[in-house]
Amino acid sequence: MTLTLLILFWFFLFIVFYTYLGYGILLYLLVKIKEAFKKSPKYSLPQNDNELPQVTLFITAFNEEDVIDTKMQNCIELDYPADKLNIVWVTDGSNDGTNKRLKAWPQATVYFQSERLGKTAAMNRGMRLVNTPLVVFTDANTMLNKEAIREIVLAFMNPKVGCVAGEKRVAVQEKDGAAAGGEGIYWKYESTLKDLDSRLYSAVGAAGELFAVRKELFEEMEPDTLLDDFILSIRITMKGYTIAYCKNAYAIENGSADMKEEEKRKVRIAAGGLQSIWRLRPLLNIFRYGLLSFQYVSHRVLRWSITPFMLFSLLPLNVALLFTGVSIPFYGTILALQVLFYLLGLWGYDLSTKQIKNKLLFIPYYFLFMNINVLKGINYLNKRKGSSSGAWEKAKRA
Repeated sequence: MTLTLLILFWFFLFIVFYTYLGYGILLYLLVKIKEAFKKSPKYSLPQNDNELPQVTLFITAFNEEDVIDTKMQNCIELDYPADKLNIVWVTDGSNDGTNKRLKAWPQATVYFQSERLGKTAAMNRGMRLVNTPLVVFTDANTMLNKEAIREIVLAFMNPKVGCVAGEKRVAVQEKDGAAAGGEGIYWKYESTLKDLDSRLYSAVGAAGELFAVRKELFEEMEPDTLLDDFILSIRITMKGYTIAYCKNAYAIENGSADMKEEEKRKVRIAAGGLQSIWRLRPLLNIFRYGLLSFQYVSHRVLRWSITPFMLFSLLPLNVALLFTGVSIPFYGTILALQVLFYLLGLWGYDLSTKQIKNKLLFIPYYFLFMNINVLKGINYLNKRKGSSSGAWEKAKRA
């Protein structure tokens, strides 16, 4: 009995550590070894604007009238030849002033239908009408840096690159709540992992705020898909291409208005992660996909599946071990550290409705919050069984 508990405890602890810290450390070391022995290949780059390809900036929108003007101004200020940048909006189901506002911008091509079937269905429909070789996807409420399109196009000069993932940045406020503060810290770490993944072999998925694909590689997705950006980008890697991470192309957006709004987003992402694991299950075959499978399991599958269960099992396992008579000082110390971490999480919860500068206080709370929402994602996914629509309620931003 004691041996079984010890094995479970240390195995669970190892998986939790590996998922959130160990993989990042190992990834860093592997990248350093690779770059020490192998130089990056060089590719011919466009010499002038005449050699740049046609690009479609693709935006799906549902009731986004409040951000239309700001987004369009951001689009026309991008540093890319205007005659080579097609701005396309797909506005399925919008019943506010979205389409009316877009009419004031002749630079925008709008594909509207009254029925709302969700973002994935809108992407599928809109992409049938696009004919440029490169398509850049972005959200209506995110603003791109001026060089974003040009930087993304340069990344595609590598013929092995089938998708380019831009960087997501959460706008920094003078005083952030737990939602924006926690999300901002999380994305800084996540961006570091994506960069390292890309340098080792391929980034593992792209974020919908900003990513691009070769039009010829676009594959229509099941309309009930919850993580369209992830499914689309990973299926491209399964065809033998890579996802390049381009930190010089970034999208800025505000964090969620509060933790209730952030919970909507995290639960949907968690449910989408579980849905993705099932739909991408051939990628679990490391004998077929090699390094890509290793990265996929380490970076995505573990945190979307077994690790949260193992994390919350460590506390009762630790208590059970103490009752078996194992080294009380050692395992008692580990238990005390676990309890302290949960108490810090509760403190963060207490502060979650307040506006404070010290974002570090939100780390334990946001970490536990993310893992709890993975468990909630299972219920969310079960409720959606039988639904053919990918429509979901978007989270309000600060």
